[in-house]
Amino acid sequence: MTKPKVFVARRIPEEGLNAIRAVCDVDVWPEQLPPSADELLRRAKDCDGLVSLLTDRVGAGLLDAAPRLKVVSNFAVGFNNVDVPACTARGVCVGNTPGALTDATADIAVTLLLSAARRIGESAADAREGRWLTWEPLGWLGSDLAGRTLGIVGMGRIGFATAKRLHGGWGMKVLYTARGPKADADQTLGATRVELDELLERSDFVSVHADLNPSTKGLFGAAQFKKMKRTAVFVNTSRGPLVDQSALAEALRCGTIFSAGLDVTDPEPLPTTHELYKLPNCTIVPHIASATIETRNAMARLCANNLLAGVRGEPLPNWVNPDVAEKRRK
Repeated sequence: MTKPKVFVARRIPEEGLNAIRAVCDVDVWPEQLPPSADELLRRAKDCDGLVSLLTDRVGAGLLDAAPRLKVVSNFAVGFNNVDVPACTARGVCVGNTPGALTDATADIAVTLLLSAARRIGESAADAREGRWLTWEPLGWLGSDLAGRTLGIVGMGRIGFATAKRLHGGWGMKVLYTARGPKADADQTLGATRVELDELLERSDFVSVHADLNPSTKGLFGAAQFKKMKRTAVFVNTSRGPLVDQSALAEALRCGTIFSAGLDVTDPEPLPTTHELYKLPNCTIVPHIASATIETRNAMARLCANNLLAGVRGEPLPNWVNPDVAEKRRK
């Protein structure tokens, strides 16, 4: 019996690859950098399944060139790189990996918040480069966390996990934005749902966990930073395009806000010449929120399970477009 043919657009942990190899004829992209759009199309055109990453654009052109494709299994919780309506229209299942990276991402959000508040990046660079001359009573002064106000923009799983850490560990008061009330946050954390403007005006720390969609792209610009306290710390572990980075750079340069910590940028990687890198009060790390052994293995298992279910014609364990089942029945 012929095995389903699958293209994996980047090496993922062996735990996932081995599960796929046991069932499928697998072609794995071997390079560190992702395949070009043309190469992705060429490799996927005869495939039954595709494992994609956020760097791989899966749109109508690729789908039309790959008529055998049954499933796109995205190795990420997000799926902005996949044209889901186009997949649904063609009867192609889309899967993602939600839940697996909640704790790891919340840990990075807290790490960046602490680093930005306590000027860890700046002071470590000064120590390494010989600018640390003595213990200084006024040197590298940062901000305390205990009892301060935390604003969570997007109280989903990761936003809740971040707030839980900071409320439980530092007794922070929690404000949040969401489409509707979040009973767990209200009851467990004593959190309060507010509009974005009020959150920005009242919060000492703002941590972004919103989805990227047309309504949230550029959510944070000059007007939003001006509403924040001059002592505020801004953290983004969600998606780079949520933030106008030029406006953020200006806010940091002029002291409109105190500091920022970013795990995501637009584009990725951010060019080394970008103005944000020149600012000592901006800490940037290379999208490492899910970068733990346990988390990436869990993501690989979810990704493999989605892929295998899709090529078998079974419901996906983590199905982005379950309405495709109705499309297939017609």
